[in-house]
Amino acid sequence: MSVRAFCLLAVACGLCAAAACAPKPPSLPSGAGSPFPDFPSAYQQATASCRGVTTLTASMAMSGKAGKTKLRGRIDAGFAAPGRARLEGIPPFGKPVFVLVADQGKGTLVLTREDRVLRDAPPEAIVEALAGVALAPDDLRTVVTGCGFGAAASEGRAYPNGWIGGTSSDGAVYLRRAGAGWEVAAATRGGIVVTYEDYAAGRPATIRVRAESGGAATADLTLRLSDVALNTTLDPKTFDITADLPDHPVPLTLDELRRAGPMGADR
Repeated sequence: MSVRAFCLLAVACGLCAAAACAPKPPSLPSGAGSPFPDFPSAYQQATASCRGVTTLTASMAMSGKAGKTKLRGRIDAGFAAPGRARLEGIPPFGKPVFVLVADQGKGTLVLTREDRVLRDAPPEAIVEALAGVALAPDDLRTVVTGCGFGAAASEGRAYPNGWIGGTSSDGAVYLRRAGAGWEVAAATRGGIVVTYEDYAAGRPATIRVRAESGGAATADLTLRLSDVALNTTLDPKTFDITADLPDHPVPLTLDELRRAGPMGADR
């Protein structure tokens, strides 16, 4: 398998061939809204079940697109605070197609079927090259747990669609009613918008991650979660790439990965 084929993520279910497979982008509230002074307490209630998550494992069925490339596959993931992550691209049969391990601000990617290895690159840069969204390990962990980007928000506003929103130093978070309480509906930071659906037991089962530039989407991915485990003790070897390294690794650079990736010039 070539680096180019790998980066198209035809690793589990094949490419999504239908142009209409992506649903309509979510709409966030617009306009000034009206003051909602109780937003901080509503935010604390909405994030009570995800705010204390320090470790997480999950299987994520991914679909969507990056650039003009349709992506579909399964990724098994593990996260631990601070800054640790393990992502594996899982095919229908056989060993993972890729393994990405991040720790202490550095990521190592192994393309297991080519013996290609990218070492000590910024994890968020590797994720962006693979899927078009620059998210660091702790960002991924808080997004997957349902806490958005994890930043406390204030200056609440209420909107006609029933949502309430608050801003932080680098983004915004939106809540909607869930019974007598609240749940996180969406969060934004920079050009990334995350929306949540299909809550069960206080956690979202469906997450949509959209990266935008100049008002247009550069990536639009949907993650459907299963086998989620929170705050379990993870084997330290989870974040040790040593056992996954080939006997005779062939070096891979971040620039090569970017060019071969779904938005790269060599795609």
